[in-house]
Amino acid sequence: MTHTSVSDCRLLELPRIERPQGNLTAVESGREIPFALARVYYFYDIPGGEGRGGHAHRQLEQVIVAVMGSFEVVLDDGSGRRSFRLDRAYHGLYVPPMIWRELEGFSSGGIGVVLASERYLEDDYIRDYDQFRVQKSGSSDG
Repeated sequence: MTHTSVSDCRLLELPRIERPQGNLTAVESGREIPFALARVYYFYDIPGGEGRGGHAHRQLEQVIVAVMGSFEVVLDDGSGRRSFRLDRAYHGLYVPPMIWRELEGFSSGGIGVVLASERYLEDDYIRDYDQFRVQKSGSSDG
């Protein structure tokens, strides 16, 4: 089992190329992103007051970016919590495996992109917080 804590989660400063006609941020596996990219997905049209997430991953690592608008990422390692407000397209939040995450407080028109280390695999998800706490504490029944 991976022993990670919310202190392992951190904001990454992504490179910015600033031009009068607009800015650009490009990222590469193993450079700005601390793992090999296997999947990219985005979320949008989140109704006001709704949230996303509410799960942890057994193996998957992520970098979460608010590419438009803003939202809050609440992280939990089973014993501590930490929150990050994402509101800059050049900031990415690194989330290692075995960290519970919830996304909330979306601004109108908020769009997020997730860069992931693994392809989608339902077995990698832990969608029940109590089960997450049991697995995080080192129980072998999961």
